[in-house]
Amino acid sequence: MLKDNRIRIIVGHYGSGKTEFAVNYAIKLAKQGKKVALADLDVVNPYFRSREKSDELENLGINVIGSSIKGNSVDVPSVSADVYGPLQNESIEAVLDVGGDPAGARALGRYHSFFEEGKYDMLFVVNANRPETQTLENVEKYIRDIEKASRAKVTGLINNTHLLKSTTTEDVLSGQKLVEEVSDALNIPLKYVVALEHVAKELPHDIRGEVFPINLLMREDWML
Repeated sequence: MLKDNRIRIIVGHYGSGKTEFAVNYAIKLAKQGKKVALADLDVVNPYFRSREKSDELENLGINVIGSSIKGNSVDVPSVSADVYGPLQNESIEAVLDVGGDPAGARALGRYHSFFEEGKYDMLFVVNANRPETQTLENVEKYIRDIEKASRAKVTGLINNTHLLKSTTTEDVLSGQKLVEEVSDALNIPLKYVVALEHVAKELPHDIRGEVFPINLLMREDWML
């Protein structure tokens, strides 16, 4: 489980659930006894940022790296130089939560020297319910644009097709068809199938990709 390379870059369109996945991923690593750093590189989107959960995550032993200007209410395009620490220290499992479009992915450019083939994974999160990523052509264009902006290659796909708390097994399986199509067309492996825990239990055992149960940690209980 979670046999990706030490440096994991999580990318995807707005609304794909990439931050939710990144936070759940970091927690799973920590529960495996790993030394984990979660770097919030989203300098574009002011909502649902992983650094907003820094207190809870740090209580689990996860080092959260965000803006160099402290304060959740401060929205500035600034990332702490502390990001270099987990990229350089091979004893740390690094998870990078990146902005949800090619402009956001440019924040990776300064770190491209650390992204050696076979030493990192860039995982592209797909929510087939998002209008911008409902077709093979659109997903492929989005992947290529992010690769160009970040100067790194997408090495894995994640099916995170959801309707938040209303997600059903049928929603996940519908998105699975698209992500498998993208995987076959671009020769990029489908790594994970993400779903709420009660939905994940109902997915077929032979589904392509590792089933990855999550909790909705980025949304407060009162949110839909």
